[in-house]
Amino acid sequence: MSDEQPVDKLTEAQARSELDRLAATLAQADRDYYQSDAPALSDAEYDRLKRRNAEIEARFPDLKRADSPSEQIGAQPAEGFSKVAHAVRMLSLGNAFDAEDVRGFDQSIRKYLGLGPDAPLAYTAEPKIDGLSLSLRYEDGRLVQAATRGDGAVGENVTANARTIDDIPERLDGAPDVLEIRGEVYMSHADFAALNERQAAAGDKRFANPRNAAAGSLRQLDPAITRARPLRFFAYGWGELSAPLAGTQMEAIRRLDALGFATNPLTALCDGLEALLDHYARIEEQRATLGYDIDGVVYKVDDLALRGRLGFRSTTPRWAIAHKFPAELAWTRLEAIDIQVGRTGALSPVARLAPVTVGGVVVSNATLHNEDYIAGRDASGQPIREGRDIRLGDWVQVYRAGDVIPKIADVDLTKRPEDATPFTFPETCPECGSDAVREAGDAVRRCTGGLVCPAQAVEKLKHFVSRAAFDIEGLGAKQVEQFHADGWIREPADIFTLEERFGQGMQQLKNREGWGEKSAANLFAAIRDKRRIPLNRLIFALGLRHVGEVAASDLARHFGSWRALIATVDAARPAARCQLESEAALRSEREAAATEGRRARIAETRARVWDGLAPQARAAWEELIGIEGVGETLALSLVTSMAQEAERASIDRLVAHLEIEEATAPDTEGSPVAGKTVVFTGTLEKMTRAEAKARAEALGAKVSGSVSAKTDLLVAGPGAGSKAKKAAELGVETIDEDAWLALIGA
Repeated sequence: MSDEQPVDKLTEAQARSELDRLAATLAQADRDYYQSDAPALSDAEYDRLKRRNAEIEARFPDLKRADSPSEQIGAQPAEGFSKVAHAVRMLSLGNAFDAEDVRGFDQSIRKYLGLGPDAPLAYTAEPKIDGLSLSLRYEDGRLVQAATRGDGAVGENVTANARTIDDIPERLDGAPDVLEIRGEVYMSHADFAALNERQAAAGDKRFANPRNAAAGSLRQLDPAITRARPLRFFAYGWGELSAPLAGTQMEAIRRLDALGFATNPLTALCDGLEALLDHYARIEEQRATLGYDIDGVVYKVDDLALRGRLGFRSTTPRWAIAHKFPAELAWTRLEAIDIQVGRTGALSPVARLAPVTVGGVVVSNATLHNEDYIAGRDASGQPIREGRDIRLGDWVQVYRAGDVIPKIADVDLTKRPEDATPFTFPETCPECGSDAVREAGDAVRRCTGGLVCPAQAVEKLKHFVSRAAFDIEGLGAKQVEQFHADGWIREPADIFTLEERFGQGMQQLKNREGWGEKSAANLFAAIRDKRRIPLNRLIFALGLRHVGEVAASDLARHFGSWRALIATVDAARPAARCQLESEAALRSEREAAATEGRRARIAETRARVWDGLAPQARAAWEELIGIEGVGETLALSLVTSMAQEAERASIDRLVAHLEIEEATAPDTEGSPVAGKTVVFTGTLEKMTRAEAKARAEALGAKVSGSVSAKTDLLVAGPGAGSKAKKAAELGVETIDEDAWLALIGA
């Protein structure tokens, strides 16, 4: 679409090429929709391409193809069905996409009939069922033939299948001798859901939406399959007749109802244009609660004599039009808000909706982004949706385009239940019960449970055994997934009891695919070898938010031992709680557009609480945030995670199996890089990256993974890219590997 030239910019050669492309694309789309019941193009894209084709033909009428999509209806009947020639062609309807299109339709009819703008002109308006068009032929009151629309002139004979649909009478009393009924075969939402459950249970393909399911069910070569499918039928028109049904469309619908056909109860008689648009709005409001799919409203001139005067164009009647709903939008009821916990601990709200088809897909879930979005504001506290929040029971607008995840776009306050209350976002994790913390400047609330949170467990375990952490040979991401799925490893401590639990005879492990006695023995040996672990690796392996390799090394160097680190972290808990509570209060005031005075009073309250803390709590907190490279955000994450009862118990169980090597302060006397921040990039040819990092840290340097204004030195090997460029921009000293080795005397 982005490569398409505007129609008014096309040359004649470009227009000819574009018409060829559109003809091929739309013909394939018709085959997909009408023959295969598996459309590849969305309704919106199909309509857009058809409009583009018509606009090009209007600008270059001499280029119109003999097989122009403007002249096509449906597709040729599929192989496998006998063909039926329609006595009266089954035409498609023109489309209106907004009120102006409908206004143009009304004006064109009045102009054709010579009626003034104020002359009375009645229409019927009825839901446009999203199903499969079907023609039923009755002779002497008996059903003798049923046919699909096909290409409008010739359809497929599906008589045996139509006889299995309960809504289609076999015999009629009081009908004209020849009566051809036109209507739509469809499937209700409930029946569609039940069918898909049966399909899944049988290992068969699930249907994308009720329309595809209905069309695929009616067009089965075996009527027994159709009989097992829950199809329904609405009658809305007619073809060949031996005698008129009535003098108006509305009277004819009542006659069809009296004959025993199901007709749509939302069909209404409308006096003029504004009444049509009002009924369109009423039907759109009920769309999600009807229990079946509609994709618009059909308007028809009510007086059949006037319709006879209006007649037909080549492929559409002049007296009718389909006012389509926006393809990517629909209104429906919000039934629940569930909180899902992601692999990183993020709490994500998900809307559970009354099912509605949007963009060709049945939507029953939609993202709600985060707690601010539900409350009607953005992350900075500014109103969105004019400040309208989202509550259970609300009538909400769902948006979906292409493969984009459905979203809640708006809410209709006029339909809000009287007892609806603001949604309270949880402050604890629904998976593990740990605190769910929202950091300053972050729109997302996250679980602090880490290793013990079921939603995060596998990812945390993968991190735990990664190369920069415990790096246990033979126990990688794949093995962790297997062992976790089997219940062998639920937390890191379980790794160090594997041999105790399965080592004797090793039968269970040996019998697993890809494992033998030697590989099992090697794994247990590798685990034993990692019981002794440097402090910085242990800290990094815990997978705490914001605690990367560099921060883990900073913490290890500062505290030296696990015992000293934990003592300070535990002592800092009251101070961290004070920080979190005051930040939450300030955020709440910002969201409520509070005055500066109110925010100042909160700051004063925080200061009093802070002054009331035990001196050791304040000292511990100040020590943490004073460590180079730590800061308040990391300190809050560290203290809060360690304060979670289940998480802490899991860490304590792990530590009980380990011998933790204390970190010793490097001897930096005479070191040329002591206190400097060094970054390595490109390929190092004389030592590994790990060796270079270890040597630099031993000399008192801080090794970072990215270049910033704080970087003192960049060591660049062959293949250095963006980091070298950024260093040059910032004026950071850059040397090669040989110069680095010379500098440190290696």
